[in-house]
Amino acid sequence: MKISILNVLPFTYTSPKHRYQYNGRRALNQCFYLLCSLHQRTATMAPAQLLAFSRNPEQETQAVSQTQTLAKDPLWLLEAVIANVSGCLPYMLPPKCPNNCMTSKYRHITGACNNREHPRWGASNTALARWLPPAYEDGLSQPKGWNHGFLHNGFPLPSVREVTRKIIEVSNEDVTEDELHSEIIIVWGQYIDHDLAFTPQSGNRLSFQGEVNCQLTCENQDPCFPIQPSSCTDTFSTSMDCMPFYRSSPACTTGHQGVLLGNLSVLTPRQQINSLTSFLDASTVYGSTTTAEHKLRNLTSKEGLLRTNMHYFDNGREYLPFVDKVPSPCAQDPKADKAERIECFTAGDTRSSEVISLAALHTLWLREHNRLARALKRLNPHWSSESVYQEARKIVGALHQIITLRDYIPKIIGPDAFNQYVGPYKGYNPTVNPTVANVFSTAAFRFAHAAIHPVIKRLNTQYQDDPNLPNLQLHEVFFTPWRLIKEGGLDPLLRGILATPAKLQVQDQLLNEELTKKLFVPSTNGSLDLASLDLQRGRDHGLPGYNDWREFCDLPRLRTESDFITVMENRTVVRKIMDLYRNPNNIDVWLGGIVESLLPNATTGPLFACIIGKQMKALRDGDRFWWESSNVFTEAQRRELGKYSLSRLICDNTGLTEAPPDAFILGKFPKDFESCANIPSMDLGAWQETLQPELTCSFPARVEHGDFVYCLDAGKLMVTYSCHQGYKLFGEEQLTCTKGRWNAKPPTCQDFNECENKISHPCHSLAKCMNIKGTFKCLCADPYELAEDGKTCRGKMPTLLCFLNKICFQEVEDGAKPLTSRGREFQRIGAARQKVLLQADSSQAISHIRHIPYYGFRDQAGWSGRRLTLSSNYKLCITLYASMKTFNLAWEGIYWISPSVF
Repeated sequence: MKISILNVLPFTYTSPKHRYQYNGRRALNQCFYLLCSLHQRTATMAPAQLLAFSRNPEQETQAVSQTQTLAKDPLWLLEAVIANVSGCLPYMLPPKCPNNCMTSKYRHITGACNNREHPRWGASNTALARWLPPAYEDGLSQPKGWNHGFLHNGFPLPSVREVTRKIIEVSNEDVTEDELHSEIIIVWGQYIDHDLAFTPQSGNRLSFQGEVNCQLTCENQDPCFPIQPSSCTDTFSTSMDCMPFYRSSPACTTGHQGVLLGNLSVLTPRQQINSLTSFLDASTVYGSTTTAEHKLRNLTSKEGLLRTNMHYFDNGREYLPFVDKVPSPCAQDPKADKAERIECFTAGDTRSSEVISLAALHTLWLREHNRLARALKRLNPHWSSESVYQEARKIVGALHQIITLRDYIPKIIGPDAFNQYVGPYKGYNPTVNPTVANVFSTAAFRFAHAAIHPVIKRLNTQYQDDPNLPNLQLHEVFFTPWRLIKEGGLDPLLRGILATPAKLQVQDQLLNEELTKKLFVPSTNGSLDLASLDLQRGRDHGLPGYNDWREFCDLPRLRTESDFITVMENRTVVRKIMDLYRNPNNIDVWLGGIVESLLPNATTGPLFACIIGKQMKALRDGDRFWWESSNVFTEAQRRELGKYSLSRLICDNTGLTEAPPDAFILGKFPKDFESCANIPSMDLGAWQETLQPELTCSFPARVEHGDFVYCLDAGKLMVTYSCHQGYKLFGEEQLTCTKGRWNAKPPTCQDFNECENKISHPCHSLAKCMNIKGTFKCLCADPYELAEDGKTCRGKMPTLLCFLNKICFQEVEDGAKPLTSRGREFQRIGAARQKVLLQADSSQAISHIRHIPYYGFRDQAGWSGRRLTLSSNYKLCITLYASMKTFNLAWEGIYWISPSVF
């Protein structure tokens, strides 16, 4: 048996088919990394991978964001154009906004068509709003700090890690507790932040031309913007000399992509995607795309329910369902049988498992939706499951708005700032753009990171420490759903966050070391630094500096140390900031915002109070479906909604029998707690519907693969039909009851062929699309396999071959002459292609190295020579190569793979 001639891959390779050069050595390392990543999915992921998992966007968002990665290199022009057509174009065209009873009564899951004149305002998968022009080093895309030696106002910016170590970080023991607010106010802030904005990060684009893997490089090369150490003594818990950081995905037609699409007259600076709806609409519960919503619903239920966990229950109460893709990266109980796995939860937002207190709030709202849906169905047995679902969703969205704007925001920005920036509600204003601002989501609403307590408590029914449930350090509850399921359920945890004070935001006690040294550490695989991530994200997004935003809010610019002391009382902190930044205009807006002295009865200073207040007013006034807006709810329904509170949510969906009247205010048990029987609740009788006999027709015919909702409009009873995902409606969408009869026959829902969609093709160009009833399937032919996104083809043999090459050969110092041309990082030396011939027959294995190739490699010390030689594993390698007899192809054939493999 003879094995094909295989390249050792230490040099560049020019593909005759795609006309690009293949960087051999880098691809070798990247292939090995990919293989290791597959193994790590069954073990414990590194922190950056866990973060990437929780930041994994829905398929619609992936389609939009992946196009920019392709667009950066002209060698991928054809692929990029295809991707732009399939990814960006649907989001560049104005959405269709049907004007029927359904769209007038309920908001679309994507947020589109909320404003009929500007249908993309606030919609998911659109760019975050800019209230000030971005500040990029090249004016287009490069973040502040990207170019070594670049000066800002005459000075280089300090490393974000240096800012963290010298100004922000505080030990767990030195934190000061907030005597007014409970820890649940911080959890609610995180939860609501996840309802408003999610900017997915760019993924690796490992390619033939040698784009780097952000897990393996410490160089600034898009999409990688690694966080550098603050000094020679600053070490990271990973094996790298830096902290991996992925840039946020750019919005379509911005940055370099505008050039690719022909937008040459006006270059649009890079903008970032918000994959969620901007509205306060409970997208944390229901998702922000039709695909996500479809996955979360229980479509077999006649009660309009959401899916729940079928394996575990909390004293008879529901848990969130697990993710579909297993094994998931969430940590496992170290004492449990390895065959028993508790996966990550799935919810409307992919970050639901980041910390158990956040997972608890997601679980409460899942239970509340199903509680409301069952009650509404009992009151209105004639309602379809779609009507029940939409009405329950509408109520839950309103409750999110009420708790946030009535109970939460005034405590964050203070009553004076609330009156100044938010004020009383005057009705829906279609000229107000509700889109979440970049500075709000990337800086201002991250203020609460400085108020997170380092300890998580679980308490017994008397709100005392439970010896069976000891206190946990914060890093022990990252990505640990098993703790909720196996350690007492929601009740002990909720008692803990209701009765535990939040951390007070003090200028020299900002982020505790659970966040700066131990972020996302379910094992010993390393950690991240939240403060540095926040600062780096602001620079990645091109946020203007602290002084620019003060001017935006009509606050005076700060020019001297004396000026700073007027808004930051701690002179030591002011001096440290001035020493690091050298110029006040260089201060990162997030840092400046969190070190300002707090306003009276607030947890923020004047700058962030301004930004948060302005954003909340825009979210309220620019939302056609705001709960107080006319025609959204009846007056009786609004009265009932106004009775609701976070404490009522807890009472209705847990085993707790007492709760504080205001869950955000810290109290002592039992004197500051009320019986749940005394906490106001809604009377759902306001939603009971009685149809007048003269308006009544026969019960609408149900349609297979679809549903309908009732609607009363201008004294006429109507029914609007809709189809489930993957089906298209044929016939009349809306029927009217006239003189006891429906004016038309009901429509039908028929499967449509997604594979024929020319504008947004569901599969990658190398995949074959096969239509299935109600859905589709992407198929890949050898030598490809389907990637995890279900749409992309990736090579399967190259991964194995790269692994074999990695273990079969080793580098040896050789003192070769430095390369004369440094145009490429790697350059082949020698006129002829160097190859290794591996031969084996049935009796023996023979290895023969015809030539040992040389190549140049650039490291910190400059250019040096290397050569490859067989490793000590060569006998095993020959056996492995010999076993690959079915892959008897030339190397060029084996390694021609889809650009999407990386």
